[in-house]
Amino acid sequence: MKHASHKATKVSHQKFSLAKALFASGKGSHSVRAVRAVQAAGGDAMVLGLDPAVAEKINEIAPQTRRSIRQAARAAERRSHILASASLAALVGTAATSMAFASQNGEAPVLADPATTTTQLKRVSDVSSASRSEARTELTSPVATQSTNEGGWGLSNSESALNTQLMNRNIANNPVVSVLMDEDSAALPAGYNPNHDAGTSGNNYPWGQCTWYAYNRRTELGLPTSGNFGNGGQWADSAAALGYWVDNTPRHVGDAVVFAQGQAGSDPVYGHVAVLEKINADGSIEVSESNVKGLGVISHRTFSAADAAKLQFVHY
Repeated sequence: MKHASHKATKVSHQKFSLAKALFASGKGSHSVRAVRAVQAAGGDAMVLGLDPAVAEKINEIAPQTRRSIRQAARAAERRSHILASASLAALVGTAATSMAFASQNGEAPVLADPATTTTQLKRVSDVSSASRSEARTELTSPVATQSTNEGGWGLSNSESALNTQLMNRNIANNPVVSVLMDEDSAALPAGYNPNHDAGTSGNNYPWGQCTWYAYNRRTELGLPTSGNFGNGGQWADSAAALGYWVDNTPRHVGDAVVFAQGQAGSDPVYGHVAVLEKINADGSIEVSESNVKGLGVISHRTFSAADAAKLQFVHY
């Protein structure tokens, strides 16, 4: 009668036949030489007569060399770095996608950073650079030093009084006049005073008359004008008496254009006054005026350069 234990014993001898190879060294233990023999066989269970599962287990628990241990550690480190990089890339991609969707929906990105500027420093050429071991050339002249704090402060070497008029191009109190004076600096009359008496303030002329309109238009442009220059034909003489610049040359928009009695169809008794609106390239001028086509009616006329030279102009 056969017993099951006998069969189990036989199988056990077949599966663990590797033990004979391990004890081949004669030392009664699985020496390194014996294990390396198994590993040299490539874990081939057929060559060693070993069960494949047992061979795989022995390969796992077999002692390793220092080189294989280092290689395994480096491989584990690389796997760790790869996993960390992949996780970071996934996190950045998720944040970028969220910001893109937020921008498409008209919402400001939550993690938007202000723009930064990168400055690259350029290294000085080695030819011009100095080494700590190189000798330094002494200065040819000593550096001036001051041992005392005696002395005074001065505005200039001559200690002369400060001329406040040199700080501006002109001294006009009226800002509009100041700008015009800068443009006319080469043509201004000698000794001209821009802060002369402007005359009576307020429009004292009858409504709708040429004088009434000329006062309002010049005031609108910021130019000084008296409310008591008289009739239209008297404006040039009245203005000149107060210090205004008056001549026969049209210069700027806003100049008062004075017609003598009966000149260019003006009233033979009162004369006329208009306001310069434009100077054309050919020297002709365009004026605006009132009461030529009716009381209070504002109209415009053009005069040739030759006719304009016969008129008088009150500037400022």
